[in-house]
Amino acid sequence: MSTRCAVFSAGSWGTAFGMILADAGCEVTLWGRRQELVDGINRDHVNADYFPDVELPAGVSATTDPAKAAEGAEFVVLSVPSQTLRASLRAWAPLFAKDSVLVSLMKGVELGTAKLMSEVIGEVAEAAPERIAVVSGPNLAGEIVRRQPAAAVVASADEDVARRLQAACHTGYFRPYTNTDVVGCELGGAVKNVIGLAVGIVDGMGFGDNTKAALITRGLAETTRLGLAMGADPHTFAGLAGMGDLVATCSSPLSRNHTFGMNLGRGMSLAETVAATKQTAEGVKSCESVLDLAGRHGVEMPITRTVFEVVHEGKPLGVAVKELMGRSAKPER
Repeated sequence: MSTRCAVFSAGSWGTAFGMILADAGCEVTLWGRRQELVDGINRDHVNADYFPDVELPAGVSATTDPAKAAEGAEFVVLSVPSQTLRASLRAWAPLFAKDSVLVSLMKGVELGTAKLMSEVIGEVAEAAPERIAVVSGPNLAGEIVRRQPAAAVVASADEDVARRLQAACHTGYFRPYTNTDVVGCELGGAVKNVIGLAVGIVDGMGFGDNTKAALITRGLAETTRLGLAMGADPHTFAGLAGMGDLVATCSSPLSRNHTFGMNLGRGMSLAETVAATKQTAEGVKSCESVLDLAGRHGVEMPITRTVFEVVHEGKPLGVAVKELMGRSAKPER
């Protein structure tokens, strides 16, 4: 009997990951809010809102009923904007089987609590770390639905759970690697959104590859500093969930955060940029929560701080660049 999987919700990455699971032989039910979207998936095998030209596998169906989606699911995959997870999960958690594995596709840090998504899942769903897994890596949904080769990390405190999830999503085009460093994988995914914004901004300002390479490298350095302070394995940040995800986010026009930053760099206001970006750019809110997390651990993150000041405090871009470049000289580490 094929493995049952529920995916909450039917956005771009949720749909793409549902496709991966189905291609790997799983039976997948997507939960969506809108009946029209759900009907289109069931009738035409197409998610018209996100991938109107992509036919979804026969193993993917959809429903607006969260109880129906969750019924019998061995893996419950959560793919909602990070700042809405807590409220959504309060309604959904009672529907999940007590032995289901809760899988986070989300890359963010919760505002106010500075908690990682796995921590929010554990708290709200009353799930032990052994029931929680995360998927992270350079996984741009628009490429994956076209079955272009990609790799990712599936991480869980329980190595057996990670291996089970690995088997459930391993296809000819999607290669998952296991890891037990959940904190490192989540941090890499959350902070890369902030660095992606920074790189997008300097791209929009017309700066070249030297500037972008410096931001990417130093962005990885400050991510690693925070990870070490939180007990993560430094090797994680050199892998797919660290450098891999960072490179994809900072270099691709498919990246929401990079595109958002480019619009800011070209002179659009925050309100104009939000209006022009139809999908969630997680780094816009995560720069605040990541900075909060860094402060709680006594870690300096100058690029993250600068992005926060530009996005939320209106610091002029020219001033921000001058201040970053004018910081005191120090050894590279």
